[in-house]
Amino acid sequence: MGLFDYIRFILAFAFVLGLIGICYWLVRRYAVERFGLAMNVGKTPRLRIVENRVLDGRRRLILVRRDEVEHLLVIGGESDMVVETGIPAPPLPVPQTTGDGADR
Repeated sequence: MGLFDYIRFILAFAFVLGLIGICYWLVRRYAVERFGLAMNVGKTPRLRIVENRVLDGRRRLILVRRDEVEHLLVIGGESDMVVETGIPAPPLPVPQTTGDGADR
């Protein structure tokens, strides 16, 4: 084998590795977001962000719910901190009906 064959092998190998990397990035980027493919498929989610507010250019105030208990966090800036923890989650709102059967 000559030098040309070695260079061609290295370029082909780099090309294949690049394709694998691009496919990995596309799957991680779009399959998880668009199709809901996550590690806990079929399980009840225990963690979610209830609300978030921007405080300034770097910090955010986030209300996180875990197992029906809410926690208030400030993230960003120099450090993250817990503002309040153990806030009982409010009960879910009950849908209101008019009683005339129009809501069916």
